[in-house]
Amino acid sequence: MERLYEQMRRQLAYAPQDFRRYMYDRINWDNRMLGLVGPRGVGKTTLFLQRIKNAHDLSDTLYFSADDLYFTAHTLFDTAEAFCKAGGTYLFIDEVHKYPGWSRELKLMYDVFPQLHVYFTGSSILDIEKGEADLSRRAPRYLMQGLSFREYLAIRHGIELPALTLEDVLAHKAETPPLMRPLPYFHDYLQSGYYPFGVDADFPTELEQVISRTLEVDIPLFAGMTAATGRKLKKLLAVISTLVPFKPNMSSLAKQLQVSRNVVEEYLMYLEKAGMIAQLRSGAGGLGALGKAEKVYLDNPNILHCLGGSETDPGTVRETFLLNQARVGHDVVASPASDFCIEGITFEVGGKNKGQSQVAGIENAFVVKDDIEYGYGNVIPLWAFGMMY
Repeated sequence: MERLYEQMRRQLAYAPQDFRRYMYDRINWDNRMLGLVGPRGVGKTTLFLQRIKNAHDLSDTLYFSADDLYFTAHTLFDTAEAFCKAGGTYLFIDEVHKYPGWSRELKLMYDVFPQLHVYFTGSSILDIEKGEADLSRRAPRYLMQGLSFREYLAIRHGIELPALTLEDVLAHKAETPPLMRPLPYFHDYLQSGYYPFGVDADFPTELEQVISRTLEVDIPLFAGMTAATGRKLKKLLAVISTLVPFKPNMSSLAKQLQVSRNVVEEYLMYLEKAGMIAQLRSGAGGLGALGKAEKVYLDNPNILHCLGGSETDPGTVRETFLLNQARVGHDVVASPASDFCIEGITFEVGGKNKGQSQVAGIENAFVVKDDIEYGYGNVIPLWAFGMMY
């Protein structure tokens, strides 16, 4: 295992320490086993490395990626056993979904080594309730998404602001430092701020690669699909990118892909779990459950700009941003009269000249406007919703 230790130390040396993602303090690190899942590129590996540097002694801690060549000749369980015999206590496993039979071996670790803490990352399509072993009772699953506008300001520009609640935002408590104009930063965020690697000069190319790998590798690998299915997923996402936001017509999409209607619903579910699209559902369904999908969006504004290019509609970008940011702490559902309903509050989203007509007569309703710096009355600046995590 010496090579695994060497690689861990090498990665720790380059792990940034100046800012920690919102999920860091939400995780209960006392759990004997937990899973941190999320789309490619949102910073799961960095968060694990930060945790090791901040809270662990390297004498009893080991980090590695499950797709390392080391595991062509060794198993996860055997590695954990050798680690425990050497006095190890904390095992951090990255990209666990790339290891065949991962759930069975993690369950065995949990049952056989009661002194061992196992933390793992995986794709957001990874379902710990399914597979060869049910880990749902053993390993809580934390879902992390990309940067909020608040986190982008901290990481990219060193501007640290407190996270706000929805109530704070509606009470006009979203403020920036004196002399800071939020809109130029916000427009940059919509283009390239959602992913931590958005600062890279080749970000558009890198994001295209993330999308391709998700569709061609991650989803087919998890769902047991063929390469041909991966190509259909790419075609479906390409179709969606030209239509968003739209009410899904399963029969029409099935015809374009030459598959059954049920298969299309399955594809959409995988695309949503993988962080490629977001489905806005109705509030119907009983017992607090969300109902059927009323609209389909791309997952975040960066993907929207990547796939839509110069044809990207500003109105779609605005709605995509609000849905993406607000869903972290709230159920966002379709409004029968307007764009969104969050916690029983109605929201209409538009540009700076958006009027009140669509929320007239609706109790507890707000107009969310882009291209304004400050709110007033029931008018909220769009960027303020990026302060909620």
